[in-house]
Amino acid sequence: MPHVSIPGARGRVRPLSLLGDPVLHAPCAEVTDFGPGLARLVEDLFATMYAAQGVGLAANQVGEALRVFVYDCPDDDDLRHVGHVVNPRLVEADGLVLRGPEGCLSLPGLEAGTERHDHAVVEGVTATGEPVTVHGTGFFARCLQHETDHLDGTVYADRVTGWRRRRLTRQVARAPWHR
Repeated sequence: MPHVSIPGARGRVRPLSLLGDPVLHAPCAEVTDFGPGLARLVEDLFATMYAAQGVGLAANQVGEALRVFVYDCPDDDDLRHVGHVVNPRLVEADGLVLRGPEGCLSLPGLEAGTERHDHAVVEGVTATGEPVTVHGTGFFARCLQHETDHLDGTVYADRVTGWRRRRLTRQVARAPWHR
């Protein structure tokens, strides 16, 4: 079996930005420097995501307002998808719109029914500048939309409406991490 590096193995776990931090509600800047700092950021994102037991993590969730996210997420067929995207653009979100439970490492311990398309396509580049296109279905499509939203300054709570939003707002107010 070939020796393969585990994403995040060389990264450091960074503190998470929590709901209320302004970095989560501002659009992130395009990455222009594809040097070692970007590679370090991607490693740190993986390390932080794994430490927090998440399936995706955007750079602004660790206080870096750059358009980068990582993922290690299954789809509805339990096929595991692992990777990262720099300067991602959501180019397709179609198919059925499904409401499903959605959580976020920046709102620890909470979740709410959130509507997402069951198919998504994200285009961008890797940390070395190589073009990448990521196709997702089911839960993985939800993850791609969620992480791209983060980089646009949107958290899933912004998409929740009606009684679900009222309930989530009450839960946030009672959360021990809430400022």
